[in-house]
Amino acid sequence: MPSPATRKVAAPIHGGAEKLPPWAAPGDILAIATSSDPWSPAVSVAIALAARWGSRLTGCYIAPSLRRVAAADMEPSMLGMLVQPRGEDDGERDAFAAHARRLGVAEAEWMATHAGLAPTLRALGAWHDLAVLERDVVEGTRLFDVLSEAMANSRLPCLLLPPGWNGGLEPGRVVVAWNGSIEATRAIHGALPFLQAATEVLLLDGGERGADADDDARRVPRFDPLDYLWRHRVTARSQPIHAPPQEAGMALLQAARGIRAELLVMGSYSHSQLRERILGGATGHVLAHAHLPVLMQH
Repeated sequence: MPSPATRKVAAPIHGGAEKLPPWAAPGDILAIATSSDPWSPAVSVAIALAARWGSRLTGCYIAPSLRRVAAADMEPSMLGMLVQPRGEDDGERDAFAAHARRLGVAEAEWMATHAGLAPTLRALGAWHDLAVLERDVVEGTRLFDVLSEAMANSRLPCLLLPPGWNGGLEPGRVVVAWNGSIEATRAIHGALPFLQAATEVLLLDGGERGADADDDARRVPRFDPLDYLWRHRVTARSQPIHAPPQEAGMALLQAARGIRAELLVMGSYSHSQLRERILGGATGHVLAHAHLPVLMQH
């Protein structure tokens, strides 16, 4: 029997969502909008994905003054404010729905939030399957703190677009960062629709958690990413990645450039620094410097 590293499938799924099994495509996509008119890059990408997969779309606008706010900086009353349909301008809501329909999205809703990014993603993430947002939704030194807090609170797969992104997203070549963590496992599961439509998938193996894993992590059944992908009709090849922790993020992005990847899939940081492996420490570098879209999940 061939090893997982060389295992192939007879007819991997390529070429778009029409060939994906119905359960694989996100049913509800959330786009975090940085502007309302014209629509931001995150909205444009989310519309294209929702049209391709037949998904329902929610566009949510966050005011610039709230994007950089971490939960620790907010009053408890602000944290409790839920997102609501935007009532200040019903014309924007109607225009958004009409624009999405013209581009093939049957169901689309426009909202505004009066809370920061983290509580917004936590609230909406409870019933959405994928969030699309621009990396520069948070500017300056708060980037890592606010984005990582938002992903940790929602545990929603987040598709982060690099600054200046002005295209759609149909990734043929995808790089997957693997380190044996639960975050990396969630990211692979969340990225299945992209991986099943890809023509090339490279899994960069940074090694499994070993002695630093807790007792529960050592007792549960081991997740084999290549076997999991193979069973979901994804042909992937594995390549080890060797880099000191401080260079892991750079190594990931270099590998992505090496195969001209159009998407990077990875788990976000772990809460415990002692439990982070080589790829776990790469989150900050990738958040700050990624030149391609990144699907990241905590």
